[in-house]
Amino acid sequence: MFLPPALVMEQPAKPTEAQKIETIIKVLETLKDAQFIRNGSVYNATEAGAHLRMKWKYAGRSVKTAPDFIRLCGSASSMSGKPYLVRYKDGHEVKASDFLWTELKKLDEKKEDEKGPKS
Repeated sequence: MFLPPALVMEQPAKPTEAQKIETIIKVLETLKDAQFIRNGSVYNATEAGAHLRMKWKYAGRSVKTAPDFIRLCGSASSMSGKPYLVRYKDGHEVKASDFLWTELKKLDEKKEDEKGPKS
């Protein structure tokens, strides 16, 4: 049976690395009642997103992939070397790099699920 091109289901486009980076930053930015700890100072989630985008911009061509972004921009202060932290409303903290890796893994798994079963 022939289906006209308009009726053929297309596979969703694989996100670019820049789209993956932007998505994990947005997830961080939308954390409700969470704080971002950088060099001992506390910032809200929106400020955290702005800071990470600024670092990404300055990293330039050094960041080719989402893992590069996490490693080079989202893990620690380039000034002090101290790890960035995410502090949740209940007070527990996780390294920002762990948070970002988890979100990237979820994103990659979601994209795999959207492909459907393998034939």
